[in-house]
Amino acid sequence: MEIDFKRELNTQQLEAVLHTEGPVLVIAGAGSGKTRTLVYRVARLVGMGVDPSSILLLTFTRKAAQEMLERAARIGGDACVQVAGGTFHSFCHRMLRRYAHLAGYPPGFTIMDQSDSQDLVHLLGRQMEFIGKGKKFPSKAALVSMFSKSVNAGIGIDQVVERHFPQFTDQLPSIGQLQQAYINYKAAHALMDYDDLLLKWLMILKDNPDVRETIADSYQYVMVDEYQDTNSTQAEMVYLMAGDRQNVMAVGDDSQSIYSFRGADFNNILEFPKMFQGTRIIKLERNYRSTQPNLDCTNAIIANARQKFTKKLVAQRKGGHPPWLYVASDESDQAKFVAARIRKHLHDGIEPEEIAVLFRAAFHSFQLETALGHTGIQFVKRGGMRLVDAAHIKDLLSLLKVMINPLDRLSITRALLLLDRLGPKSAEKIYAEMIRSDAPLEYLSRFNSRAAWVPKVREMGARLLELSRCGGELPEIVDGLLQWYRPLLEKHYTDDYPKRLQELMQLKAMSSDYDDAVEFLADLALDPPEPGDEQENQGKVVLSTMHSAKGLEWKVVFVISLAEGRFPSPMAAARTEELEEERRLFYVAATRARDHLYFCYPAFINMQGAGLMPARPSRFLQEIPDNLLEPIKGRPASSQSRGPVNTQPVGNAEGLEGPPAYRRTAEKERRGRSVERSAGAAGFRDGDRIRHSIFGKGTVSKIIDSNRVEVEFDAAGRKVLHLQYANIAKI
Repeated sequence: MEIDFKRELNTQQLEAVLHTEGPVLVIAGAGSGKTRTLVYRVARLVGMGVDPSSILLLTFTRKAAQEMLERAARIGGDACVQVAGGTFHSFCHRMLRRYAHLAGYPPGFTIMDQSDSQDLVHLLGRQMEFIGKGKKFPSKAALVSMFSKSVNAGIGIDQVVERHFPQFTDQLPSIGQLQQAYINYKAAHALMDYDDLLLKWLMILKDNPDVRETIADSYQYVMVDEYQDTNSTQAEMVYLMAGDRQNVMAVGDDSQSIYSFRGADFNNILEFPKMFQGTRIIKLERNYRSTQPNLDCTNAIIANARQKFTKKLVAQRKGGHPPWLYVASDESDQAKFVAARIRKHLHDGIEPEEIAVLFRAAFHSFQLETALGHTGIQFVKRGGMRLVDAAHIKDLLSLLKVMINPLDRLSITRALLLLDRLGPKSAEKIYAEMIRSDAPLEYLSRFNSRAAWVPKVREMGARLLELSRCGGELPEIVDGLLQWYRPLLEKHYTDDYPKRLQELMQLKAMSSDYDDAVEFLADLALDPPEPGDEQENQGKVVLSTMHSAKGLEWKVVFVISLAEGRFPSPMAAARTEELEEERRLFYVAATRARDHLYFCYPAFINMQGAGLMPARPSRFLQEIPDNLLEPIKGRPASSQSRGPVNTQPVGNAEGLEGPPAYRRTAEKERRGRSVERSAGAAGFRDGDRIRHSIFGKGTVSKIIDSNRVEVEFDAAGRKVLHLQYANIAKI
């Protein structure tokens, strides 16, 4: 397709798109069209004749990669869809399935999501007698967070605890021992958590020059979106994969680096030109989202950042109104003001979903939630639990995991604990006996003991054994598990089981886009779907933490609780690096608004244990010149003077092409993917690659007789399959 790049792109975007050889860093200000720049560069490279499969686009969500490649295909042709696009974790997962042996892992390693990691840490902590009744020890969530911070920052667990969890300093020896036990257990049982996916792949790249050379030849052009969110492991990985060509385009905004708690390293984007010698730096400063009065304000917010690539956003749109400032008498007054203004904007014709209220911490919105409820304004709160983290979803998935690997300790333990009167000790005993059996599911189906729960154990084992042999498609298998689980769901979640059942049905529907359980579980672990239905969020005002708002935009944005002691957070106020990140977080929040932007802070805040205390405006709000804001008169108790800010805190304080399978049914139909099915062993030969509805991909290793074949599965190991009921398809 002929594309008029000069017409479609502004001068800076065009410069970035036309740059193809050598490293380039694109500093893309908020709303400046960074996605458009990436999309047109993909289209141009493909249009130049570059093999799409030699272009690697790394993002932080698969949805972002999917949308970019679909847009590129619309302007540059269908070949753009063949570009290798996906998240860092999914890319590493794909590479490790091929090269895991170089890190001492089998290709069939299991991926643990965050909840799995927490359960394993808790299990090990209990065994080591660190965790128990009456013992002071970090929660499993805090422990996993400690271990992850240590890995991502490349520092010892002692430094992590002393800096982020000082209350557990006296537990450091035990925490260190538990971390080592966690590492050893993962290695012994072929388990990898999210951090391992990155670390093991980086280790392979560093230790194997031939692999580095192969990867550099395979991916001759590398593009990284949101580079400011990378950690040190990801930055080094990109450098090694780029090889001698160093054809790397990194796109990001240093002013929007806000994820250090996830391991992101702000210095990566600042030091990109040092890592890649001869880097060309291009700044995108024309903003297509907001109006100039709003941008004047956001430019002022970031102007005082200690380290930055200096830039000044200029609006493409004309007109606009300066942001409003409301100084409330207290947090209740703030909530009433915001609710009243939302009601006014709704009356003026703005749709509810085009209005957002942003805050630093989730509890900052509690009074507002009550105020909105009193006025009948519906809202949705962002930044909550993911679908796959919900207990009932984890329950059902544990049953599916046991079918693939009956010796998956975490999954079989979770499944057994669903049964009435069966406790952790009994579950451990059953597991210990299962691992000694050649047929664990059969053993479970005829488990023998005098305990009252034995019939339920046998029933569960029989259902798992039956479904593993039924030869059905994956949705049929999920439905069979759901039928067995439903009585337990209704019993354990009496208050809201209809809602949970609806989510389980959603999980079943998602499984229909998959050929096997292995692929299904891998996608859920690497790129879980968000909770709820987007249509259900229509007609609702959005309440969101600032972190969850990144990358989104609304016509009307309220940024609330901008008082010292609320924002910046009290802990960040004492540390320069964290304080700078809080400033960037404020910048991110303020740049979400297209039209109307409000800043609010209460003159008094309620501090736990101290009652109502006078508060000062946030130091970041104080830095905005008065002439850039328009005050709104509050109650008599409110003071419109922002005065000198008090800086002391108040109080103490797999495949990469395209999207995941549950989003790519249409893509599969376009490609016309087909499999050849066979009814007997005569249709198979040694070495045939096949797919099973539960165990996934494998290789036929032996034809036993006319009804049985032996298959070495990539993830599930060696299995003997009876062709009369096994659902096998040639690949």
